[in-house]
Amino acid sequence: MPRKSIRDQVIEDVTNSIRSGQLRPGDKLPSIAELCATYKASATPIRLALVLLDERGWIEVHQGKGSYVAERPPA
Repeated sequence: MPRKSIRDQVIEDVTNSIRSGQLRPGDKLPSIAELCATYKASATPIRLALVLLDERGWIEVHQGKGSYVAERPPA
């Protein structure tokens, strides 16, 4: 089985953390720089993961302020 892309791994990790209650509505996600260090990746796949999580309703991205878990993430 092929390895997951960094983008897909970030999406999976964030959604799993929200589902498990490790991340709760309103919690701030780590910065892009912190996520880059955690995943040993460039900013591009991290940014793309955050955009997709935002589009899917899991998080809310606020320019210049950071990314937060949505108040009502999908079930």
